[in-house]
Amino acid sequence: MVIHMKTTIQIPDVHFEEVRMLARQENTTVKVIIEEGLRPIISERKRRSYFKLRKVTFKGTDFQPHLAGTIWDQILQVSYEGRGA
Repeated sequence: MVIHMKTTIQIPDVHFEEVRMLARQENTTVKVIIEEGLRPIISERKRRSYFKLRKVTFKGTDFQPHLAGTIWDQILQVSYEGRGA
């Protein structure tokens, strides 16, 4: 069973006039043209796979002993040691 709902949308006058002329030329309605335009957008967005960040945790509650009390800049420098530039 298909349920139809009436709603109001705001369309810039320029676009509305273009759609009305197109509907007249194709002997159809503005409603049909809008539905045809929405279908591919809805379909594409349903297919879209969204990135999901997996939860990654590490055991422990503190820094390694040799980094305890170190400022962030030094920790950052140690984390990049041996990784190029």
